[in-house]
Amino acid sequence: MTKKEIVKAISEELGLTQLKTKEIVQKTFDAIVETLVTDRRIELRNFGVFEVKQRAARKARNPRTGGQVEVPAKFVVTFKPGKEMEERVLQLEEAELVRAAAEAAAKAARSAAPGFPNNNGSSAYSGETIYRPPAGPAPHSHGG
Repeated sequence: MTKKEIVKAISEELGLTQLKTKEIVQKTFDAIVETLVTDRRIELRNFGVFEVKQRAARKARNPRTGGQVEVPAKFVVTFKPGKEMEERVLQLEEAELVRAAAEAAAKAARSAAPGFPNNNGSSAYSGETIYRPPAGPAPHSHGG
């Protein structure tokens, strides 16, 4: 989802113009960034915590040459989701597991059905290859 899509959704829900909503959303983002720069931490209840941390200098390997390179220390922004966000994402994960299990069960049931063709062209019931007519135009009957 993009910022533009967020603005559109909020403006429709609240009945504000997209221009005014965009200004509010941008001011919110600006305030988060400014707080991170000055305070190095911002906690948004029921959402999460953004924090500026310093990543230590380290040695890394250049994948092209295989040689070692020094990576200097730098500041990075970290995010730890709040409890509500973690729970909602966990529900998404659980729903995906249920969906995948149902899909696998349906696939297994289809392939175990008598006479149902497998992807390899054989019948799961009898092990025989199912006749498939050759591709191309259907034969014409000349009768009279």
